[in-house]
Amino acid sequence: MFNTTVETHPNVLSTSAVIGDSVVNRAGESLGKIEEIMLDLEKGRVAYAILSFPGMDDKLFAVPFEALKLDATREHFTLDTNKDKLKNAPSFDKNHPPKASDRTWGAEVYKFYAIKPYWQ
Repeated sequence: MFNTTVETHPNVLSTSAVIGDSVVNRAGESLGKIEEIMLDLEKGRVAYAILSFPGMDDKLFAVPFEALKLDATREHFTLDTNKDKLKNAPSFDKNHPPKASDRTWGAEVYKFYAIKPYWQ
């Protein structure tokens, strides 16, 4: 949960405040939760949020952090997509993660969510 006692709409949060937060779509349907945050140390940016989605327990999904919109009043993130589209989203097995620094793989993830990769 977010610590909203200091700020109603925080723009800086610790990773521990974000991990475990729920993700919903615009219709309010649950899309899962944030399992991990991947940092690009070279560029000094958040590269991806790693999400788990209900019903897809063996898979995890990398989502460009820019695709997630914080709703601090409801203490969740919104991802502008639907459940059917997520079935085709780039994913990976929990026990065999991709090399997160692979820009080719990363470009595919960003393209799926129609976001220009920040490294280009």
